[in-house]
Amino acid sequence: MTGIILLFAIGLVLLFFEVFIPGGVLGLLGALLMLAGCGVAFAEFGVNGGGIATALALVLIGLMLYFELFVLPRTAFGKRLFLERTIAATSQPPPARAGDVVGRSGETLTTLAPSGLVQIDGKSYEAASQSGLLPKGTAVKVTGLDNFRLIVSKS
Repeated sequence: MTGIILLFAIGLVLLFFEVFIPGGVLGLLGALLMLAGCGVAFAEFGVNGGGIATALALVLIGLMLYFELFVLPRTAFGKRLFLERTIAATSQPPPARAGDVVGRSGETLTTLAPSGLVQIDGKSYEAASQSGLLPKGTAVKVTGLDNFRLIVSKS
């Protein structure tokens, strides 16, 4: 009986620490220890004792999950562990606003094969050519934007 209780207790402790050290290893070990406790209960006490131990293990796991997912995040300690806010930002701003550059003309600063640098209204931008290879100094027109560069074609 002591062995079953010890296996269950260690299994629950490992499941609890899975919150602090994520990765699944502690949770898997905790679940295996609780399963071993159920196996020992079946061996020592038969089907009735094993069934009671299995039901108890399921209830304890359910209570542990409820505590970790619903109670702990609302405590002062849990609020330091769990993220509650998101940051709405981008890693890189867009190169330009579409209304400012689409339709404007400029020239290539480098060979576009199919991407390189262009100059539009005195500012340089990274661009991709829809017209294939464009040598340095070619007149281009901005036709659109993608995430990080202008889309240009030969004018």
